[in-house]
Amino acid sequence: MSKPFLHNDYLLDSPTAAHLYHAYAEKLPIIDYHCHLSPAEIAEDKRFSNITEAWLYGDHYKWRAMRSCGVDEKYITGDASDYERFRAYCTVMPKLAGNPLYHWSHLELRRFFGCELTINEKNCDEIWRITSEKLQSMSARQMMVDSGVTLVCTTDDPADSLEHHRALADEGFSVTVLPAFRPDKAMNIERRGITAYLSRLGSANGVEITDLDSLCAALRASLDRFCALGCKTADHGMDNFVRYASPNPYTANEILKKAIASDGADVTDEELSLFQTQINRFLGQEYKKRGMVLQMHFGVFRNPNRVMFDQLGPDSGFDTIHGQNCIASLASLLNYLNQNDALPRTVLYSINPVDNAAVGALCGSFCAGEAGCTGKGGMPTVTQGSAWWFNDNIDGMDAQMRSYANLSGIGNFLGMLTDSRSFMSYPRHEYFRRIWCRLLGGWVDAGLLPDDEEMLSELVCGVCYDNAKRYFNF
Repeated sequence: MSKPFLHNDYLLDSPTAAHLYHAYAEKLPIIDYHCHLSPAEIAEDKRFSNITEAWLYGDHYKWRAMRSCGVDEKYITGDASDYERFRAYCTVMPKLAGNPLYHWSHLELRRFFGCELTINEKNCDEIWRITSEKLQSMSARQMMVDSGVTLVCTTDDPADSLEHHRALADEGFSVTVLPAFRPDKAMNIERRGITAYLSRLGSANGVEITDLDSLCAALRASLDRFCALGCKTADHGMDNFVRYASPNPYTANEILKKAIASDGADVTDEELSLFQTQINRFLGQEYKKRGMVLQMHFGVFRNPNRVMFDQLGPDSGFDTIHGQNCIASLASLLNYLNQNDALPRTVLYSINPVDNAAVGALCGSFCAGEAGCTGKGGMPTVTQGSAWWFNDNIDGMDAQMRSYANLSGIGNFLGMLTDSRSFMSYPRHEYFRRIWCRLLGGWVDAGLLPDDEEMLSELVCGVCYDNAKRYFNF
């Protein structure tokens, strides 16, 4: 007999799994240590006029899914009305069976609106009516509070003013909103526009950037501003693959000056690798000194569809998996940082699921014991992050956690993050927690773990909440 859609124990395939979820995971608050929420929208407590604005504005997951079902771009990023765009999404939803968006969208509809209608063309008008009415009394901050969120780390450029973070801190919003340092634009000196960007970065930090020393001075001043507002983490998006080339400050300085003079046009791949390694060393030393965590995301092939890039620009839902294996260069970079006292606590995320085992094994090569650590032990220096982007689905999360358990200490895993621009994305944490409890319960039921309530509760609570709090020192 089939079970009701998204019933109370969905994904929980045994009484053991259900017990672990409902007794422990379900009640835990949420720490979202990597997201792309707008600090301005949090500060202004944004309200949404309709479900399209809340769901489809800027959600590249949904855009990509609609394109995969043949929806015309007019109804995705074009000039169609909000209602027409929502109807297009409802129309393709039945085709998304097995896609995490099918579950996430229905969960968001239930958790935020109390609506259990199936999303399809037939129910489109009623869902539009219900959500439009309820959105009149909902706001961005309310969605965060009602979801049990206690802390988020947004993603912020070193040139940002951080005015909205400052306003939120002064106001005392119940959810802690911290900036996360994202220096990608300062590191990608081969791209057109680098000269103007470095001018803006310098102006924001009271430094004229003309060479490597002044760039480092501007980044250091920016880090001072970020840390004054509670920043605990930096996020490096390493497109395509991780670069490493044994650097020296003189050569890196000459490369940067050439990039400024040519607006990035004259920088070779080898020069870019050398420069980025040098900057990673500088930043790694700063992060370690400040007790920050470095999150490294890599393996994304950006903008492969040049026609759509020219039409819509970056971050429009066309990025994909690069596929080039870069574990050796990643290992060389970690080794170089470690040799130069520049390896802070580091979280590694590969967009390529093929990398799971290699990344997990590599983390074990750079895990130093913590001085004075007693009792339940410390946290690893370098660790693998959660299944990321194209992998944050049932199979991807399950495979990543099994690999992590095989090669490391799953009890130290940092758990889920949304990586999202949407205030309605928090049911993804519920999704992850159910998958984790299903995996753990399955091990118990198979006799692979003892049915030890204290141990199991610590594993559930650690992975779902406590480990992230400890690792990032929130």
